[in-house]
Amino acid sequence: MSAASRVRRLTGGLVGLILAPLLGLLLALAPAPALAQVHAHPDADGTPVVRSLESLRDLDDQSWQVVAYREGPPGGPLRLRIVGYPGKVRLDHPTALEVRSGRQVWALEDVTLNSAVLAGDTRSAAAEFDLAPLLGDLERNRPLRLRLPRVFSELAVPPYVVAEWRSLPDAPAA
Repeated sequence: MSAASRVRRLTGGLVGLILAPLLGLLLALAPAPALAQVHAHPDADGTPVVRSLESLRDLDDQSWQVVAYREGPPGGPLRLRIVGYPGKVRLDHPTALEVRSGRQVWALEDVTLNSAVLAGDTRSAAAEFDLAPLLGDLERNRPLRLRLPRVFSELAVPPYVVAEWRSLPDAPAA
């Protein structure tokens, strides 16, 4: 073996000894991918419900609870419920929810008054929308921007939440 080959072998081994721990450290420090937070449970009547629950902030730094859910077996109704802090916000119905993703725009129908629970809630801090048209059109987990006129101008929905929502139609029920 020539001297040049021995030097190449030695330097290659040293580079490997140095790079392997650095690569391991970088992988350990890298953020873990977001895991789906889709939960299945029966509601008060025993109907299976599959839901994704997130707390998101709008541009005014107000916190909103955003719940996407499906009632019943796969193929059941898909809803998006947006809940503000009671006493701080009053939502008028019906008001369509505007959803944007790039150049695409959807107007989700306000179905709040179809819910006996929400229609009878005098606090008016929640609104519910038909999520099926949006989920039927989405092909990727792109970020979304929600706008509810006279309530909030922009609520950003990150891609991992969109992935949770897109999993709802086929998610196994409780």
